[in-house]
Amino acid sequence: MSLLSSLKKRSTLDAAIKQVAQARKSEAGRAEQLYKSAYQGFASVIADNLMFSEALYNWGFALLHEARSKQVAEAIEIYEDAISKFSFCLLTAPNYLGAAIDGGVAFMELARISPEDGKISLYGLAEDFFEKACRIQKGSAAYNLACINALRGDEQACQQFLQQAKDFGSLPDQANILQDEDMDNVKQVPWFIEFIEALKAQPGQKREKLVDAEINGEPSFKLKKTEDFDYYS
Repeated sequence: MSLLSSLKKRSTLDAAIKQVAQARKSEAGRAEQLYKSAYQGFASVIADNLMFSEALYNWGFALLHEARSKQVAEAIEIYEDAISKFSFCLLTAPNYLGAAIDGGVAFMELARISPEDGKISLYGLAEDFFEKACRIQKGSAAYNLACINALRGDEQACQQFLQQAKDFGSLPDQANILQDEDMDNVKQVPWFIEFIEALKAQPGQKREKLVDAEINGEPSFKLKKTEDFDYYS
């Protein structure tokens, strides 16, 4: 890092620290603005350190998988820790696709083990992550969004995202879709049955829904990895 760059980062860091001090003395609305500005400052200081972002993502990925082996109370804490790592990763590298997808997956899995009255808000937070993933790479989390809308009972949105996943190559094969509990609410409706039948008629489709697997030693996501993602584009 050049001297000029180092001095600029030091100035940005000092400004962010001052904003935190001001926020602590400010009323709610002003404090929130100051905190957000400070967070942006902190993030910009480390934004160029791709190794840092990658470490955050892989730390979150490890926590996500550890949570699956724990009892509910402990799992909730670990899922929340994983989400914080993915969120911080996205602050430092806003186009890190893996963090956007796995952050949503973590919220989905957290929702499954949470009380009923908390599920709706957690699905909404998962949706935010998946929508960000789709902004980073079109259609990359479309199937995940279809799952959320199936759970909500929104058939129209579910159908729309299933078609989008198909169009952009992020759709699991029909066997994996039919085994997916997230789709239970729509599995018996006519349009879904027709959609699956159309998939069966397509030769050579071998995509699979991947949740825990790794491809080429790299973490993978709920959707099938159909191409190499450029996390930093």
